[in-house]
Amino acid sequence: MSRIALLGGGFSTDADGVLDDWVLGHARASRPNVCFVPTASGDAPAYIEKFFDAFRARDCEPSVLPLFRRESSDTALRDVLLAQDVVYVGGGNTANLLAVWRVHGVDRLLREAYAGGTLLCGISAGANCWAEGSHTDSYGPLTHLPDGLGLLPGSVCPHYDSEPGRRPSYRAAVARGALPAGWAVEDGAAGLFTDGRLTEAVTRSPGARLYRVRADGEAGAVEEAVPCRLLDG
Repeated sequence: MSRIALLGGGFSTDADGVLDDWVLGHARASRPNVCFVPTASGDAPAYIEKFFDAFRARDCEPSVLPLFRRESSDTALRDVLLAQDVVYVGGGNTANLLAVWRVHGVDRLLREAYAGGTLLCGISAGANCWAEGSHTDSYGPLTHLPDGLGLLPGSVCPHYDSEPGRRPSYRAAVARGALPAGWAVEDGAAGLFTDGRLTEAVTRSPGARLYRVRADGEAGAVEEAVPCRLLDG
C-alpha cells in the first residue's frame, strides 16, 4: 500500500496542528519516524526550527534531511530515507526542489520509500512534487510545470483559494492540455491518496475544499468539489 497526502496547511501555516495530527494518524507506526525535507526553501533554518518546535511535542521521532550542506554518503542517505514512516516535504520553489533531488538521487530513493510503504506528504511545493505536473510560481509568474516525480497521476495546484490568479490560471492550463486533469487544494484542506486513488479528503476549517479539475470540451475546464470531513480542532 503506497500513500501520498496533499496538504493545504500544517505546522508552517496553522497554529492548531490539526492537519499534522491527521498525517501522523495515518503513519504505519504508533511512534513514527518523521523526516522533514526543506529542499524547496533552500533548507531555511527558520523553517527547520519551526518543524522541530511542532513535532518534538508530538508522539514521533522527528528529523530533518538537509541537502544544501549534505554530509552523508549515498548509502547513509538511502538508509535515512528508507527508515522513515513519514516524509514531510516543505514549501518553496518546486522546480528547484526537483532539480536538487535529482542531483542527489533523492527522487529515486523517494520512489523506493513510497513503494515500501512510507507515507509521503507536503504542502505547496511539497504537494506539487509528487504529481506528473503542477501549477507553480517557481519562475515568478504563475505557470504550469509539466514535471514531477509522477507518483500521483495527474497534476496538483496548491493555494487554490488564497493566491490571486491561481484558480483561473490552473483551469486554463488544464483546459488547453498544458497540464493533465488533477487536484486543486484550498488552504485548510487535505487529501490522502492510496495507490494513486483518492481515499480520504479532510479539512481543518469549514468551507475549505479539495477539487477535481478536468478539461471539458465546451466549458474549457470544470471543477468538482470533493466532500471533505471536518477534523476536530
